[in-house]
Amino acid sequence: MATLKEVKTKIGAVKKTKQITKAMNMVAASRLRGAQNNMEGFRPYAEKFAEILGGLSGRAGDETSPLLLPHEEVIKKHIILCTSDRGLCGGFNAHLISKAGSFIKEAGDDEDIEFSVTNFGKKGRDWGRKEQIPIISEHIGVIGTVIKFNIASTVGKGLIDGFLNGEYDEVYVVYSEFIGMGRQVATIKQLLPIPPLETDEDEIEDQDKPYLAEHICEPSPDELLGELLPMSVYAQLYRALLETSTSEHAARMMAMDNASKACDDMIENLTLAYNKARQATITAELMDIVGGAEALKG
Repeated sequence: MATLKEVKTKIGAVKKTKQITKAMNMVAASRLRGAQNNMEGFRPYAEKFAEILGGLSGRAGDETSPLLLPHEEVIKKHIILCTSDRGLCGGFNAHLISKAGSFIKEAGDDEDIEFSVTNFGKKGRDWGRKEQIPIISEHIGVIGTVIKFNIASTVGKGLIDGFLNGEYDEVYVVYSEFIGMGRQVATIKQLLPIPPLETDEDEIEDQDKPYLAEHICEPSPDELLGELLPMSVYAQLYRALLETSTSEHAARMMAMDNASKACDDMIENLTLAYNKARQATITAELMDIVGGAEALKG
């Protein structure tokens, strides 16, 4: 059985750990507010941009832009993996890495397919090195901070150039979609070639759905798409970075909150053990005193 001093030392250590987890929870909560505001402010723009782009795509020619045309052979696939630089955020990074690993494993039956990766965050970079996947570029210190749009545009331009030059046949982004404080979903989305706008036939036939206005544009839709399609790639990548950053702070906040609650449980159990040990010590001392007194009487 542990001595009183050992139990008391453990209680002090757990209390110090709780102070750290509580402070990290408050820091994550503070950063979460800013990241969530940026993400929610960009979502309407991205959705409206996709709506207009979908309308223009339907009115443009079949061969408007090479960014819309898939390559004849899909051999080289590129993955943009968005993770955090630090841990202590529960299973946040593990889910993202598992999503990327599952995608690679599903295509592993075809030995001709070559994978490469662009990493945002140290955790994804470390995984890429461990799995010996060619890393084209890595960006450390981006996720979890104030993300600038020029980061997404610079990386996106390199991806577009690589796609047009034949370095990549398909480009995907793996990120964490922020659903709520308690739920962040690892998501994979195709960036290049730009997938067609998804339409549900049932929704088209449903007369209760709002009419999608046809935008009047000048110059022609073909010329506009040539300018807007690259911007669509930048916007999708920027949104993925914002979603991942917000999800990281939310995951860390929840993880630190759970850690603080675990510390409370440990302190309660250790305090109970301390009181039991103290009571046992007092009882033993009283028994010695009573035994000594009886011995003197005898």
